[in-house]
Parts: sequence; structure tokens; C-alpha cells
Amino acid sequence: MNNGSLRFLPIIIGMVVLAGYAAKGCREGPFGRSQIVTISPEQELSLGRQAYTQVLTKERGNVIQKGPIVDEVREVGNRLRRASEDPAIRELLKISKDLRLDWEFNIIQSKQINAFCLPGGKVAIYTGILPVCQTDTGLAVVMGHEIGHALARHGAERMAQQQMVAIGQLAVASSIGNLDYRKQQMVLGMLGVGAQVGVLLPFSRNHESEADHIGIVLMAAAGYDPAEAPIFWERMGKAGGGRGPEFLSTHPNPETRVADLRKWMSEAMAIYDRSPHVKSRPLPAITYP
Repeated sequence: MNNGSLRFLPIIIGMVVLAGYAAKGCREGPFGRSQIVTISPEQELSLGRQAYTQVLTKERGNVIQKGPIVDEVREVGNRLRRASEDPAIRELLKISKDLRLDWEFNIIQSKQINAFCLPGGKVAIYTGILPVCQTDTGLAVVMGHEIGHALARHGAERMAQQQMVAIGQLAVASSIGNLDYRKQQMVLGMLGVGAQVGVLLPFSRNHESEADHIGIVLMAAAGYDPAEAPIFWERMGKAGGGRGPEFLSTHPNPETRVADLRKWMSEAMAIYDRSPHVKSRPLPAITYP
């Protein structure tokens, strides 16, 4: 084997490793798409618990312990949880009937317009997002979306994607060791940008869109009017201010998001029509010290 062939040997080995890695982790994901996940739900839950404990410890003085807004968040969360455990809804979403989550709902006093659900069902709502929600139905839009990420195991999937990108980058780095340092840095820099724009960002946008789809189904099954979902995201778009190009964003732009939600509306409304309806009400007011 000549030196030219030897140069590409690390890339060939990397491709074989990546193929084995992908084959081992391939499973059916939400809505029947293929998904690569290489850690177990139990490992994912453990990571989620650790991260959630760290967040709550950091925000210890800001976690609201009781009151009307805590009751509201937990009521909406538990309605969505019950919907997510409905076998018919799991079948529709193609979420494993064996997936078990350890649900927890907390609210953090902060002007951040933010919310998250960590792997395993660990949910936090920041009070800054409540004026955008306006009602419990708007809150169900946010929480349904965030819970959608956990049900779809997006966190574990992103970990696998990042590990695969790292393997690819290492293989290329090994194959260009004979180049001078400046050229090596240029190649690796281009590869890093290519991986971010060509692989990781599109997957992030797909995950956000998938969470929107799961969320609108969950809120409908929980009895919240799904017609509020595109209206909420329009408000969120205005609250978010200026944005860069969509292809450089981890989230779909508001117009794309609203169009997709309207596309899924007939499916969601059919579920909502079969569910006991929740009468929408304004959220309790939040005051800051």
C-alpha cells in the first residue's frame, strides 16, 4: 500500500466505525422515522436527573415552591403526562409503549422567556415566558412542545450525532497529519463548519419541528384547543425579536413553524374533538421583587 493510500486509511477505518455505531443504535423513532440512539432510557433518565438537580441547585432561591402558578403548571403538566401515557396516542406518535419517564414540574422565577424538559421528563418553566403564554392553553403549547423532546428522546439522539461527528473529525485529522499546521487547521475548521451547518443544525431544526408535532397532538389529547398553537408561536416570534437565516438556526423560523402547525391542525382537531375539553383561563399574574 503506497503512502497516498495510507493517508486515507484513518478515514476508511472511521467510516467502518461509524457504520457499526449507526447500525448498533438504529431504532424506530417518532412517527416511524429512523433514529440513532446509543444509550438506554435508564442512562438517559440518570443524565436528566443529574442535569435537573444542577439547574435547581443553581436556581435554588428562584424556584417557586407553592402558589397558584405552581398549581397551574403542575395541572397542565399532569394533563399532558396522562395524554402521553395513553396507548392510542403513543401508537399514533410511534413512541415506545415501554418508555417510562420520571415526571417533575417546577417553575423558576426569572425574566427569561424560556422552558425546557430534560431527558426523563424533568420540566422547568421560567416565569418570563408566561406573559407570552397568556392562558393555560398557551402554557400547554409550550409544555407539550418541551415534553415532546423527552418523549422523542431527542437528547440521546443529539448525543449520538455529536459522537458520530467527533469520530468523523478524528478520522480526517489523522489522515491529514502530513500537512503543515496552517493547512490542517483550515481543513478542520471547514469540516467543523460543514458538520454544524450540514448535519447538526438541520437535525436540531428537525427535532424542534418534531416536538411541535408531538406537542400539538398531546395538547389536543389533554383537552386543550390546538388552534392556540400557531397563535402562540406567532406571539413568541414577536417576543424573540430579530433572527438570523433559518439555515443557521437551531429552530425553524416562526413562519415555517406556524405553517407546519396549520398543516397538522386537522389531525390535532380530530383528537381534540374526542377529548374532554379544558376551558381556557388566564394564567395567574407574576410579580418580580
